[in-house]
Amino acid sequence: MHAQSTYDAKIDALLAKMTLEEKIGQMNQYNGFYDATGPAPQGGNAALKYEHLKKGWVGSMLNVHGVGEVRKLQELVVNESRLGIPLLFGFDVIHGYKTLAPIPLAEAASWDLEAIRQSASIAATEAAAVGLNWTFAPMIDISRDARWGRVMEGAGEDPYLGAKIAIARIQGFQGNDLSAPNTIAATAKHFAAYGFAEAGKEYNTTEVGTNTLYNFVLPPFEAAVSANVSSVMNGFNLLNGVPVTASSFLQRDILKGKWNFNGFVISDWSSIGELVPHGYAKDLKEAAELGAEAGSDMDMESKAYIQHLKSLVEEGKVDEEIINEAVRRILKVKFELGLFDDPYRYCNLEREKELLYNKAHQQGVLDMAKKSIVLLKNQGKLLPLQKDQKNILVIGDLADDKNSPLGSWRLASDNDTAVSVLEGLDQYTKDYKFVQGPKYFNDDTDFLYHVKINSDDRSGMEEAIEAAKSAETIVLVVGEHGFMSGEGRSRTTIGLPGLQHELIRKIHAVNKNIILVMMNGRPLTIPWEAENLPAIIEAWQLGSQTGNAIAQVLFGDYNPSGKLPMTFPRSVGQIPIYYNHYSTARAKEEPIVFWTHYTDEKNEPLFPFGFGLSYANFAYSDVQIDAAKPENIKVSVVVTNTSDVAGEEVVQLYLNDPVSRIVRPVKELKGFEKITLGPKESKKVSFSLTHKELGYYNQDYRWVVEPGSFHLMIGSNSQEGVHASFILE
Repeated sequence: MHAQSTYDAKIDALLAKMTLEEKIGQMNQYNGFYDATGPAPQGGNAALKYEHLKKGWVGSMLNVHGVGEVRKLQELVVNESRLGIPLLFGFDVIHGYKTLAPIPLAEAASWDLEAIRQSASIAATEAAAVGLNWTFAPMIDISRDARWGRVMEGAGEDPYLGAKIAIARIQGFQGNDLSAPNTIAATAKHFAAYGFAEAGKEYNTTEVGTNTLYNFVLPPFEAAVSANVSSVMNGFNLLNGVPVTASSFLQRDILKGKWNFNGFVISDWSSIGELVPHGYAKDLKEAAELGAEAGSDMDMESKAYIQHLKSLVEEGKVDEEIINEAVRRILKVKFELGLFDDPYRYCNLEREKELLYNKAHQQGVLDMAKKSIVLLKNQGKLLPLQKDQKNILVIGDLADDKNSPLGSWRLASDNDTAVSVLEGLDQYTKDYKFVQGPKYFNDDTDFLYHVKINSDDRSGMEEAIEAAKSAETIVLVVGEHGFMSGEGRSRTTIGLPGLQHELIRKIHAVNKNIILVMMNGRPLTIPWEAENLPAIIEAWQLGSQTGNAIAQVLFGDYNPSGKLPMTFPRSVGQIPIYYNHYSTARAKEEPIVFWTHYTDEKNEPLFPFGFGLSYANFAYSDVQIDAAKPENIKVSVVVTNTSDVAGEEVVQLYLNDPVSRIVRPVKELKGFEKITLGPKESKKVSFSLTHKELGYYNQDYRWVVEPGSFHLMIGSNSQEGVHASFILE
């Protein structure tokens, strides 16, 4: 059986014409291997791939982009192959193509689903303008380990927030019409549990129980399927001893079975071939057999299918109907993209020229960047800065960096195209001067200082310390280089690298009026800074408009509204740390050692999930619960802006089922709404709790809702709020 499609008749008619080799070719993906606008490759592997394209033995290409390149390859396949089946062109469009939005973890900190949808739409528009029609995003892996470099690519630690963001990003990429010239097919990845890699180490194994799998790992993927995501990518990891690329349980039983997913499954880069070094397949031929049987429809660059599936079918080891099913799924997406109507619909030179680095796109990513910034501390209201304030000293190599703010996973963007922090501040400092040596302040000059501190180079440090003595306010820009996070970039320590912590302490010793601006791709351990510095801004890596977004927040033109999508630990030794943990029989602090704790660190995080301050202040009161209809319980709370400035607040609802046949977490996010309140304004915010929010998956992967008492908390983060209870009949 295959999923029903409006293109079934056309797909079946085409399938009937295809040879076995041509079917298998649709399941084969190659990486770009030559300059398509130049002469055909001669000899070797490139020539072989070229011949496969001409024969129609390639279903998609990756890392081929630009209208000229894409059109030439599409013409080759459409004009030279027997059936002229067009190619898919895939690319890692993770947070933009040329114009870059904040890294995905930063976008998640906005909790603004419409802004995230629009950000993905901008990325899709630019990608489609260069001939691409498929992205390997969004990554929707839940992760609780900031050591894992790819946390920057996801939405954090919570499955509820992660599912909402997954839907928003898929809708942004795919729009309402996949055949439109400004939309591309999306990919939900990595199926599944990749974010639980042991020790936060890339490509490592994962061991999770069924409760964690069903209730934390899978919900964002189920949401992605409900949003009609076009493809799902498996991963490199084992899950309970089985490589996920060869997991029939995940791909056939759950994804294509229980969820009735009707797109196709793409392997990760050579993950079918990697079944061999995993010790799961004896050779590439057996890997092809196991991958196809398990439901991996397309082979990314391992060449297992193109080399071995034909003989496996002829030997009776793989049923040809497995091949037919995979090809139907792949062809369906090609029909939905409109490629059979016009294989060159994404190849328009005018659109390519007009839309890359488009001014409207820059404005869109600026909006996203501002909403992604999280204010972590503002003691004594050091922020916002006054626009006529003098004697502002800016320190830090990253302040003048136009590359690191672009973050990781920006394969097509151009280096050094971010607005730097110094450039962003320039519009507020008319007498701006940037110097490379020590200089003392006078009454008419704002002073900005540049010193390298993201290495072991101390040159400039003493001059910076001397300059700090005369400053009224210091903006200290620190963090990670843009490529310190991302794929393959795990860290065993997640503090500020290089000499940055040393510099901070030395500056603090001579001037305590420090605003710490952090630019990073993961939660960092900054316990000393959190305790001693008066103001801290989490600015992540914000993409093309970084400096403008940070400057607008620093000077109060935008009131920060971001909330953390991941817990910030005090120490790396607390990892994994996450808010929706379980209680234990020994959670209560005791005067003796026999309770769950560390002997050298607090249990509590440095900054909890959902945390983020504003230049406004918000109070919560008057929780009302209407449980008359158990299938739709109404909850409301009054939120008041008690300050004299307007601000945005993310109102968060957390739920706890205190007695359950499977122990539930101490709290779980089950609703949120971002609101804007004027000075002294109040607003009633309402939520609906249905069986979808009240239940959970049991050991048999069956959704259950148990009657009894429920506790809820509504507040500004996962640790602070007003409490109430109700009974579910």
